[in-house]
Amino acid sequence: MSPKPKLVGITGGIGSGKSTVAKIFEILGIPVYYADDRAKSLMNHDSGLKKQIIQEFGEESYTSEGDLNRKYLASTVFSDPEKVKKINSLVHPAVGRDFEIWASSQSTPYVLKEAALIFETGGEKKVDAVINVSSPLKIRVNRVLMRDPHRSLEQINQIIDQQIPDEDKNERADFVIKNTENKMLIPQVLEIHQKLQS
Repeated sequence: MSPKPKLVGITGGIGSGKSTVAKIFEILGIPVYYADDRAKSLMNHDSGLKKQIIQEFGEESYTSEGDLNRKYLASTVFSDPEKVKKINSLVHPAVGRDFEIWASSQSTPYVLKEAALIFETGGEKKVDAVINVSSPLKIRVNRVLMRDPHRSLEQINQIIDQQIPDEDKNERADFVIKNTENKMLIPQVLEIHQKLQS
């Protein structure tokens, strides 16, 4: 029996570059679990979770083909903080179980769970360490505006307001990667990679 890998969360505010950093870890051979992508997949394919979402938010939550009705959820759920809390309380435990099953099948010294919300959901208690990818707010907003032309500045600021400020995350994280114009990412990743392997 090989020992279970260490579970490491990787987070950062919207536009901080956490996906880019996660890709560098993948190049080093570290498996990455992308929590947001898996959440979308589970909302579409996990029958238990689908049932809970329909019970809570109605049949319109899914299209007649059985796919998640994003438009309906965006207009009715994601505009209401209480409903956001409710849907998160259904989706996060499903993602947590899915991550545990996935992680237990890996054979590397550690695995990464890439998630926008770790400290916000108490997820730091379920991993052995957390890496925060930190980037100045102005750079983050500009990155998102370039990357997501469908988002308005107002929407981006709404998302940022729901996330714990970077300074707080940096204090709570075990490792911080600074993603600014004058800091190279790869040496920072390599240093953390070496520490996590030992």
